[in-house]
Amino acid sequence: MQERTLKVLEFFKVREQLIAHASSALGRDKISKMIPSSDFAEVKRLQEETDEAATALRLKGNVPLSGIHDIRAHVKRAVIGGALSPSELVQIASTISASRQIKRFIEGLHEDSNVPHLFDYIGKITPLTNLEQAIKMAIDESGEVLDTASDTLRALRQQLRSNESRVREKLESMIRSSSAQKMLSDAIVTIRNDRFVIPVKQEYRGHYGGIIHDQSSSGQTLFIEPQSIVQLNNQVQEIRVKEQVEIERILAELSAQAAEHSAELLGMTDVLGELDFIFAKARYSRTIKGSKPTMNNEGRIALYKARHPLIPADEVVPNDILLGKDYTTIVITGPNTGGKTVTLKTVGLCTLMAQSGLQIPALDGSELAVFDAVYADIGDEQSIEQSLSTFSSHMVNIVDILNKADHNSFIVFDELGSGTDPQEGAALAISILDEVYRRGARVIATTHYPELKAYGYNRDGVMNASVEFDIETLSPTYRLLLGVPGRSNAFEISRRLGLDENIISTAKSHVSEDSSQIETMISKLESSRREAEDELADAHDLLKQAEKLHADLQKQVIDFYEQRDSLMEKAAEKASKLVEKATGEAEEIISDLRKLRLEKNAEVKEHELIEARQRIAGAAPTVKKTEKPGAKKAANHVFKPGDEVTVLTFGQKGTLLEKTSDLEWQVQIGIIKMKVAEKDIEYIKAPKQKEVKPMAIVKGRDTHVGLELDLRGERYEDALMKVEKYLDDALLAGYPRVSIIHGKGTGALRQGVQEYLRNHRSVKKIRFGDAGEGGTGVTVAEFK
Repeated sequence: MQERTLKVLEFFKVREQLIAHASSALGRDKISKMIPSSDFAEVKRLQEETDEAATALRLKGNVPLSGIHDIRAHVKRAVIGGALSPSELVQIASTISASRQIKRFIEGLHEDSNVPHLFDYIGKITPLTNLEQAIKMAIDESGEVLDTASDTLRALRQQLRSNESRVREKLESMIRSSSAQKMLSDAIVTIRNDRFVIPVKQEYRGHYGGIIHDQSSSGQTLFIEPQSIVQLNNQVQEIRVKEQVEIERILAELSAQAAEHSAELLGMTDVLGELDFIFAKARYSRTIKGSKPTMNNEGRIALYKARHPLIPADEVVPNDILLGKDYTTIVITGPNTGGKTVTLKTVGLCTLMAQSGLQIPALDGSELAVFDAVYADIGDEQSIEQSLSTFSSHMVNIVDILNKADHNSFIVFDELGSGTDPQEGAALAISILDEVYRRGARVIATTHYPELKAYGYNRDGVMNASVEFDIETLSPTYRLLLGVPGRSNAFEISRRLGLDENIISTAKSHVSEDSSQIETMISKLESSRREAEDELADAHDLLKQAEKLHADLQKQVIDFYEQRDSLMEKAAEKASKLVEKATGEAEEIISDLRKLRLEKNAEVKEHELIEARQRIAGAAPTVKKTEKPGAKKAANHVFKPGDEVTVLTFGQKGTLLEKTSDLEWQVQIGIIKMKVAEKDIEYIKAPKQKEVKPMAIVKGRDTHVGLELDLRGERYEDALMKVEKYLDDALLAGYPRVSIIHGKGTGALRQGVQEYLRNHRSVKKIRFGDAGEGGTGVTVAEFK
């Protein structure tokens, strides 16, 4: 990509905004070198990486990227035998710790959400825990070498403290004497040139003897090392020299260990820089409300509600921009209202951002192409240094573009052909557009020449467009209108501003008939477009109402059949009880008749009694219930429109009209048409098969959560993150209480942990551990 193109399309400004989202110098360094790629596979990978990072931010809220330093120079110096300073070693340990935390974070993320690219990156990180611990045991975070660095250093420092204490005691006994009150400027022991001294007035300089190390600005006070402590101070200095030698030995030893792992450290640094770069792009996407575009290598651009990322969100007007499918050139015509150039820059900048792996400020589903090159001719190109006019500067740039552009180029021209005679400029603009179109390049051009308004109508593959202008407010709306060329609003604006109608009429008479017809045609096009938009909105509202009405009607039909079945079941149950009662009474009557026949020899035949009983039994009503879905077996039949079927949901017959999806059919039931799932319909004459219902299988994994969490040695922020995750795991495990080991130390970690526990929604109360549990070094939290 040409640097000039990146500049005029304001890609460098986007890069500056992105730098603010980096967590380390490594990430900022990579961002400062970021340029668009023209390799399709690489661009797809970059977009997928950014999308994975955006997923991580959405799920986790934040990423542990603190503590990363650029240690490459330190490692290289250690490799050639140089001894690193304590602060440089601390930076190495901090970077190792950061790599360990981000590795653990992405491993946990990979279990919940598939992030293959991020997971591949952490596979290149080698945990150097031994080196990290060795440095932390020897040097604290402020860069001071600790007594624990070696036994020799501990012994030397003990001797040093003992000797310094003896020197101080001797000097303090001197300044407490009665004679010292008048000879000393102040009764204090101080240090000059790393030796203990006392402030003596000028006139008593010979009383203590010894060595003068300094004097006050007035010369009235001398800082003297008394003769009696010179030997003691010499011993202190000797010990300090030995201490320094031991410190240098320790630093050299740690530097040698770092040199042994130079390859791992350099590889780790590169990976951390890359991860910081990726997550910076994801944070920037969240800031601009960006989305991942679909990338293609076929020159198609489809931006939906695209916004310029450098314009404030409350001011920018989103636009739909389509290019490369039905047409490869867009010509935006109309007066200079300010919206045309913004449209050019939006498309060009979104293309550069996408090819750099950045998400774009547009709706999901937007699509962009990967171009070999993006060219731009935008803005006032007048060059005083080169003695070139605006037109000449534009033409020099256009000639350069035409020398390089091909079928896989994207070109934006702003005010093509401007700066010269309008008739010649328009002719040049048409010729240039014809040339880039012939080469197959994708082009968006703006112009205010009326001759180009008819350009899109006379050539296939070219689309006219304009930026909408509101006559009522006398200002552009910044809405891009594809298919509608721009028209001059000079007469309407002049009329609204109060210009005399006679002057306007005279001006109109000077306009050629062709120009007037074109303006009338454009006006009608705009009017038709507005009507079409209104009708589309009305149709959309009607469609929504119809869909709602259809859904309500379908629900009412279902309710009707369910209610009907319920009423029929109740009626049948009531009738059955009545018949059962009547049958019992009839049986008693028949029994009585049989007894009467036996006793009285009545003429009642047995078959007549049987027939009477059967007639009574046949009086019981039978109810055919509507079968529920799944009650019948699925038919082994390939459905097709026109089939007569039974809708199992309603127990009604219907006719298949058309298949609306893989699993649904539109069915005509009487006068009602409705969508029915294929599993809920049955071919009337087909053999039945037993419906096999799918089974859902839930897989889980065993996890183990300890009853206590040890935070000793952890940084404050990292410790609180661990406490948060541990409490969630413990609650899921069903523990009634847990122990947090924070140690005693300065109390900062303990205070932070307890404050977090007090504010946690699931913690009922907290207390310090008992004597056998760790005392004040442990906090016990009981859950609700």
